[in-house]
Amino acid sequence: MEKPAILHMLTPARNMSPFDVNMAIDAGFQHAQTYGGVTPGDVAGLTQDAIFSRGPKGVRRTGIFIGGREIDVAAEMLQTARAAMTPPFVVSLFCDPSGSFTTAAGAVAALERALAAEDGLAGKRFLILGAGPVGAAAAVLAAGCGAQVRLASHSSLERARKFTDMVAAKFGAAVEPVCSDDAHRRGLLAETDILLGAAKAGVQVVSRAELGAASRLAAAADLNAVPPDGIEGLGVLDDRKPLAAGSGRAIGIGALAVGQVKYQTQRRLFEKMLAGEAVTLGLAECFEMARAVCRE
Repeated sequence: MEKPAILHMLTPARNMSPFDVNMAIDAGFQHAQTYGGVTPGDVAGLTQDAIFSRGPKGVRRTGIFIGGREIDVAAEMLQTARAAMTPPFVVSLFCDPSGSFTTAAGAVAALERALAAEDGLAGKRFLILGAGPVGAAAAVLAAGCGAQVRLASHSSLERARKFTDMVAAKFGAAVEPVCSDDAHRRGLLAETDILLGAAKAGVQVVSRAELGAASRLAAAADLNAVPPDGIEGLGVLDDRKPLAAGSGRAIGIGALAVGQVKYQTQRRLFEKMLAGEAVTLGLAECFEMARAVCRE
């Protein structure tokens, strides 16, 4: 008799996201056990408790998911879990803190698809408005595609620098920190080819009037699905729809269009954990899957 599929879900936060629990069970895991308040120091012990109780065959029906909010902490937890395993006791691992890896992967892959006729993101000036987990993960991916990336915070340059220093140290990504307050936003937009709105839900980061300053803009994506629009005039359902911008040639991708790529990416990665051999799924693997979704 085949053993049931069990997913152990670890997070430094108090609670695991119900979104991730639903996604895991809908993808085929029969049981999802959540663990809150997990520190990096707890991960090795929890991993070994999960693997040694099921035998070499049972580990193929066992997985570990790592959530949380801080992407550098989650990446450290992923590495620790991987190092704690001893063949043949090896299980699949999936790291997606606050959904930031799959969301960032979906956004960057969707923008890359939109600009395929212009050789993708390489050499483009890419501005991310929102210094947080998703913005930082997107910055890593865009920089890896050869874009010249700026990560902006509307509150302070120091907040943006906190994240750019982290992605340089943890992911080796060269990203420029900038402040996108009212005094600087128009100037930044005037120098931008690709725009990603990654601020908090319900926060407008660019007005229609400010968008008019973006004379070289080729594409924009917005991750805000809560009114008002994060980028004014870019609707949540828009998918490569012409965007009213200064150049007249920009196209827009709304939050739900990006969300469809994110959803398919996360679901397929959970399914991949159950497909056979053990896999380790981090930011790079999320982007690879999101690109596959966008090629369909």
